[in-house]
Order: sequence, then structure tokens, then C-alpha cells
Amino acid sequence: MTPAIRTLEAAGIAFRLAEYAHDPRSEAFGEEAATALALPPETVFKTLLARLDDGRLAVALVPVTARLDLKALARATGARKATLADPSLAERTTGYVVGGISPLGQKKHLPTFLDASARALSMLHVSGGRRGLEIGLAPDDLIALTGARLAGLSRT
Repeated sequence: MTPAIRTLEAAGIAFRLAEYAHDPRSEAFGEEAATALALPPETVFKTLLARLDDGRLAVALVPVTARLDLKALARATGARKATLADPSLAERTTGYVVGGISPLGQKKHLPTFLDASARALSMLHVSGGRRGLEIGLAPDDLIALTGARLAGLSRT
């Protein structure tokens, strides 16, 4: 049981768990999950940590089919610039390993931004808190649990 799952259970949120055998050579974690679980890739969201120019950290969720637009994230946060956080900082801050970072149950609550494409989905998938574990839930439930704000964050 991961902190992400405990968070969902404590809130009484309906969710689906799906596991797959993670290939330790893979670094395309979200794409691997979509393929292994036969999920539409636009429903699988990667959780990324960004450092803002004022030193704050923010969480960004974008579909695995897209790249995070750092300028758009900076605008959404009110910062001038955003860069991807160092992986070791992301792991220390969230309590999860890269490739298994969930937006749920993180050690530290951070401002969270969800790509606006999620609004069109009935269910999206995020990491369950470890590599090889995905959680399916309604976008509105993810927003409610994380306090996420919707923003156009992705580019192809």
C-alpha cells in the first residue's frame, strides 16, 4: 500500500488499480504503463516536479503523449520561469522515486497544475506511487484531492 492509495481510501474516492511488470531498462515510464496496460496514452498522465524562478516547487501533470510546456507552467503559477526539478530533489520532496511519483500522498503539499486536456476525460491514470502501478480515477476527484488547477500545459 502506497501513500497515494492510502490517500484515496481515506477520502473514500473510487479508483482502479492496475499493475504491470516494469522493465528496469525503461525510462519512458508513462509510455511503458500505457502500452503494458493497453490504456489510451492520452489518458495516462505523468507527474513532473518543476522549480520556479522564485524558488518554489510545483507539480505538473501532462499526458504521456505530450511534453510539459515550462513557459505555460510558469504563467499558470505566476512565475516568470520554470525548469524541471532535479530528480533527486523530486524524490526527496515527494517521497516517491522517479518513474513512480504520484500526485497523491506526496510528503509535502505543493501547488499542482493539471493539463486542461484532462477535463475531456471520464477517467485518467496517474502513478500509484511506485513503478509498475497505475491508479485510474475521475479528473474531478484528482482535482479535489490535490487542489489542482487546470491549465494548458502540454505541447506535442
